[in-house]
Amino acid sequence: MKKNQVKKLAVAALLCAVAVAGSTLSFPVFGSKCAPVQHMVNILFAVFLGPWYGLAGAFTSSLLRNLMSLGSLMAFPGSMFGALLCGLAYRRTGNLLLTLAAEVFGTAILGGLSAYPVAIFLMGQEAGSVAFYAYIVPFLISTAAGSILSGILVFSLQKAKALKPMQETLA
Repeated sequence: MKKNQVKKLAVAALLCAVAVAGSTLSFPVFGSKCAPVQHMVNILFAVFLGPWYGLAGAFTSSLLRNLMSLGSLMAFPGSMFGALLCGLAYRRTGNLLLTLAAEVFGTAILGGLSAYPVAIFLMGQEAGSVAFYAYIVPFLISTAAGSILSGILVFSLQKAKALKPMQETLA
């Protein structure tokens, strides 16, 4: 394994740990457990490691959160769509504002809509009847909060001229 791959895996593991630990800072909104730190981490994955590490990190964090009873099954669609979309947006454009918007859209709209079949098949019909209406808004609140947090962090790193060197060490 190359030295650079080890660095990327170490950073990915650290970001997953932050997401799992940060899920203790969650709050309920309309039957959903909102964890904004997960969405902050999704954007950090996008900026530092790219879309595929972001997707794998979102899956890993969601799995660990569920195994530790810190999240619900909605953590999977609620994080994975946003992680992939914001990673692709950042890779394609390098525009941080577009990346933040892609995280919000991917999580709130795509993740919220995909929560419907997940709720039906994995949680039962009753949950499915609620999922279509009740997950888009909570996902939007959670991802907006996480996007604001990561926006502040990444823009601060950019202003301090620390973002590029950090990205270059992982390139």
